[in-house]
Amino acid sequence: MWFFRKLASSACIAYNICMQYTIRNVPDYLDAALRGAARAQDKSLNEVTIEALARGAGLSDQPRRQRDLGDLAGSWRDDPVFEAALAAQDAIEPELWPKKPGPQKRSRKKAKK
Repeated sequence: MWFFRKLASSACIAYNICMQYTIRNVPDYLDAALRGAARAQDKSLNEVTIEALARGAGLSDQPRRQRDLGDLAGSWRDDPVFEAALAAQDAIEPELWPKKPGPQKRSRKKAKK
């Protein structure tokens, strides 16, 4: 009996030192992306998944790619041709937008008795 207690104790220590997760309902697109990355990098699915979790949690040593478009801020240049094209799009051509007739008035004639 002591063997099983010792084994259970060792398993508990190992579990707490190297935490294990079971992740359910992984979408097909994510599964395909992780498996493709594992093949491309010649790594195990487990390694690639742990790296993806670390990146997502902001704990990776690799710099995160910025997506804030900050490199475009303040870079607008006046372009007369572009402004003219926008103005042409804003122009209303009345012949393409005929006025709809208003509501029809119905005359009510009294019926003769």
